[in-house]
Amino acid sequence: MTVLLVTAMVLVVLTVDFILSRKEQREVAAHPVTQPAAQPRLVPAVVGGFKLASNVAYHPGHTWAASEGAQMVRVGIDDFAAKITGHLDKVSLPKPGTWVRQGQAVITIEHDGRQAKMVSPIEGTVMSINAAVAADPELARQDPYGEGWLITVQAPDAKTMFRNLMSGTMVRGWMEDATRRLQSLMPAAAGALAQDGGVACDDLTPHLPEGKWDDVASEFFLTR
Repeated sequence: MTVLLVTAMVLVVLTVDFILSRKEQREVAAHPVTQPAAQPRLVPAVVGGFKLASNVAYHPGHTWAASEGAQMVRVGIDDFAAKITGHLDKVSLPKPGTWVRQGQAVITIEHDGRQAKMVSPIEGTVMSINAAVAADPELARQDPYGEGWLITVQAPDAKTMFRNLMSGTMVRGWMEDATRRLQSLMPAAAGALAQDGGVACDDLTPHLPEGKWDDVASEFFLTR
């Protein structure tokens, strides 16, 4: 009699467990768990041998601005500037709290004892500088759209400022024109401008004609 009672209890437990298991399976089928999609890594386009990021807006002086909120903007130099300046010995940046104007020369880069000024693409108050670039200026050249960013700026009128910058389809034409102008200044370096599947070499300064550094920097960085 005891054996029959125990057997009956086991059967009841197994039946209940089976029913609950089937219920859970039906609920999972009705409400499947969706895994978050992996964020794609942005791959810059290459125009005239130079990389162009699609998530930033460009100033004609070859600096860029990327919106990080209603008023916060991240700033850096583009790949064109990184390649024609070559190995960077020093990058001097405006101090946090400094008010910078759009188009104002506020960034100083140094290469082999020569200096060049670069402009801010945005107007506002400098909130932070990239300490990693201050310690290792080469970051700005090696990864200009990523770890090599320069400063963040709080821009009260960011919407208007971005209207004065280039983005989308107009960027390609601008970069093609810049490449043609650069080729006219250094015709002997045609190979250096289109190496490795269309990407220019990392340092174009050895190909610049003697005494042309200041001319190239002032023309392309708009700091005559």
